[in-house]
Amino acid sequence: MEPNQLAVFGIRNCDTIKKTLKWLEANGVAFQFHDYKKLGVPEDELNRWIQEAGAEALINKRGTTWRKLTEADKAACDDPGKAAELLRAHSSMIKRPIITKGQQLLIGFDEELLEHFK
Repeated sequence: MEPNQLAVFGIRNCDTIKKTLKWLEANGVAFQFHDYKKLGVPEDELNRWIQEAGAEALINKRGTTWRKLTEADKAACDDPGKAAELLRAHSSMIKRPIITKGQQLLIGFDEELLEHFK
């Protein structure tokens, strides 16, 4: 991906991803999509997201993947390294979408904040 190109990370069949991609297309925003179910979670990006936003901000605790984790795994998410391991192993647990442009990072769909990425 180009350093300053808008990148959307997520899972293609996710409703929030579909809404995000539709909004970007409707607003004429060029982007590159990275489906981490097919391509995996980029190690360097995941580490950057955790460093910038914290693991807590990335973990979708409302999904079934989180609910299926053992209590020990849930507790381990307090450690950034362990959280990264779990997020790589269970990419469905990452909040969607993750949007980057250069050093900017947006977690989740927010039309108002997306305006700043155009």
